Amino acid sequence: MRTDQLISVLLENRDETYRQMQIRLIPNLCPDRIIGVRTPALRKIARELEDKDAFLSSLPHRSFEENQIHSFLLEREKNFSITVMEVERFLPYVDNWATCDQLRPRCFQKHRRELLPYLQTWILSQKPYTVRFGIEMLMVHFLDKDFEKAYLELTASVHSEEYYVKMMIAWFFATALAKQYEAALPYISGYKLDKWVHNKSIQKAIESNRILPEHKQELVLYRLK
Repeated sequence: MRTDQLISVLLENRDETYRQMQIRLIPNLCPDRIIGVRTPALRKIARELEDKDAFLSSLPHRSFEENQIHSFLLEREKNFSITVMEVERFLPYVDNWATCDQLRPRCFQKHRRELLPYLQTWILSQKPYTVRFGIEMLMVHFLDKDFEKAYLELTASVHSEEYYVKMMIAWFFATALAKQYEAALPYISGYKLDKWVHNKSIQKAIESNRILPEHKQELVLYRLK
């Protein structure tokens, strides 16, 4: 299948019930841009696309589904330098949380140290979904064995009124509380986060199965009214 056949194939796989659900879940996107194709079908289409380079360079895409396919193609790229180059080309066109969160290049796992400078740049971007992506990658790759307290400070330094950025910061700190509790707790006990992010971080941590009961009891005490 070639890029010029893509829209026809997407329309053949359209599911109107699923489309209506996607429209509700991604309210900032124009409904006309959502075709309504389920993720397994999109992954299959991505695998069968013949002229991948031509597709990756054909930005901006017309539909939400094309952006999802773009993410799936970058997910499978094995060369780190190519992946970063393509991610940086794609990020300015990422305009919703679903595409942002679907963008999970596998090769980043093996190149964490080379990735870190890019994350720092993305997190300080003025584009909300670039910021969200950078924080998400920091959360995915740097809260375990490569953890440093500086990553908490970097994320806490982000102040935004963008809902999906605030949600990602809260998700990051809830995950940090699950994985690095002693290091992350001072950001809660010291009220170092914006109020909304602070309370949402506590909420998400309390709802998590990864947080110890005694830690949940402690976190409740720090809720702001």
